[in-house]
Amino acid sequence: MVGGRLRRRSRDSGTASIAEALLWLGPALILIIGVVLYPAITLVATSFGRYSITGLRSGDAGVSNYVGFLTSPDLPRVVGNTGVWVVAVVVLTIATSLALAQFLSKSFFGRRFVRWAVIVPWAAALVISSQLFRLIYDYYHGILNQLLLALHVIRKPIDWLGDPHFTMISMVLVGVFVSIPFTAYLFVAGLNGIPADVYEAARIDGGRPWQIYRQITLPLLRPAILIGVVLNMIYVFNSFPIIWILNGSNPGFGNDTMITYMYKLAFRSAQHDVGLSAAAGVFNVIVILIAVAVYLRFVNWRESSDA
Repeated sequence: MVGGRLRRRSRDSGTASIAEALLWLGPALILIIGVVLYPAITLVATSFGRYSITGLRSGDAGVSNYVGFLTSPDLPRVVGNTGVWVVAVVVLTIATSLALAQFLSKSFFGRRFVRWAVIVPWAAALVISSQLFRLIYDYYHGILNQLLLALHVIRKPIDWLGDPHFTMISMVLVGVFVSIPFTAYLFVAGLNGIPADVYEAARIDGGRPWQIYRQITLPLLRPAILIGVVLNMIYVFNSFPIIWILNGSNPGFGNDTMITYMYKLAFRSAQHDVGLSAAAGVFNVIVILIAVAVYLRFVNWRESSDA
């Protein structure tokens, strides 16, 4: 009898705990379901459908969308552009942010103003920053061409956004510009977390500045660098406004990445194929997950080897 009461009381207590946990977690769960799970399920379902030019579902397509996407003659070029775009922006962002973080962590006159100035590109909307650079790169009236002509670096204006030789370079520079603020502040936080007595002990032992940076600063910054690389990989891979504003008016897919290629398949190409675009979207998710997983596995392997 007593044991039965205890069991009922225990079940009631457990039910109350679950109800209380769901009450607290409910808003987060609703947000995850509405923003993450539902769009993901819809994307996968769309990738197996056939759609009219107006976007209405007209039947099942099976795996034909995936076959059509993977056999597209433009896919190798787009994948190559995506690789160049992601690797160039991430590498240049990490390298530049490390140097900038070292500078921002020092004490100098006007440091607060410089820190505010650095964060402006990150605070501004990507559309605004991209449009600003579109004006800077303008063939006829852009500041960049005017400056290079005035300095006699070039003899005639360069079509930064129209010439295939310069379009990707121009986009990469903008991608680095808007990615540096967040990454630099992430590294500043990492530098501020390194105890000062570690550097003092290294100096007493006769360590040179470069030795201290390579053997102390970089290893202790490894967690911040890991986070910076992973977040920038995802952010840069999925970056749409920069590439679309700077390259969207160019015909074909010569300088498109996977994100703008997916958009053009659905809304700007002759196919207007929503199902094919959804298949490209699923492929994009798989690619970025694999890339992040490979990078994390490589980092863990390096840490194990160092240990």
